[in-house]
Amino acid sequence: MGSSKFVFRNYLYLELPVTDPGEVRQGHRFTRSLKFVARKHWIVTAADDKLIRVYNYDTMEKIKEYEAHTDYIRSVTVHPTLPYLLSCSDDKVIKLWDWEKDWECTRVFEGHSHYVMQVAFNPKDTNSFASASLDGTIKIWNIGSSAPNFTLDGHLRGVNCIDYFIRGDKTYLLSGSDDFTAKVWDCETKSCVQTLEGHAHNVTAVTVHPELPIIITTSEDGAVHIWNSTTFSLEHKLNYALERVWAIGHMKGSNKVAFGFDNGTIVVEMNAST
Repeated sequence: MGSSKFVFRNYLYLELPVTDPGEVRQGHRFTRSLKFVARKHWIVTAADDKLIRVYNYDTMEKIKEYEAHTDYIRSVTVHPTLPYLLSCSDDKVIKLWDWEKDWECTRVFEGHSHYVMQVAFNPKDTNSFASASLDGTIKIWNIGSSAPNFTLDGHLRGVNCIDYFIRGDKTYLLSGSDDFTAKVWDCETKSCVQTLEGHAHNVTAVTVHPELPIIITTSEDGAVHIWNSTTFSLEHKLNYALERVWAIGHMKGSNKVAFGFDNGTIVVEMNAST
């Protein structure tokens, strides 16, 4: 398969205002993760104050607020069909919350020896999920057991981010690390099938686009790298001079991708060239 040729058009740029740090700390105190729950019309947020907050995004009414962990919360993710939320934290544990039981914690998952940075449900087997940790490992879990099923060990430093994707009938997991690389894992063979090298600093976010045949990685080097999701070759490098890149956002049915930087947010429209 040949190279993927894309045209990139800057669609929207939002510059972040200069804000007093004390002002930022009021209220949510550095929100690190936010997820939409469309079937409930909710936004779920998680922050450094150890609290999870739930809002109705139509009315902005606060539905629930509770202390979820004993340290900073790094990530939350929503089960695609069941009333479950997963959260992970610098306290090294992962928790499963059931909102139909008034947000009761129904299970605690233990096994990592450092901060747990992100959790992600397996789209093909939604009873299982993966976690990324600064202990350098990725662990695969089942929601019915507090102990991990197995561990993927291959990065040389901490793992910051993960994302599942499916190609044909195979399930893969993408990971990004402080060793400046991203890796592609075959979930069936539990092996690394490709290492993506090219960033000059920690890899902060990874994703496979839902509409386009590309993998996107971002880094503290300020660069966005676009990879062919079949050949895993590096196709494009984007840099907007907005300092470090921390987040990627995309939506099914759209070619627009949003990137969050230290100094702003930019939305880019990605179209295959003819």
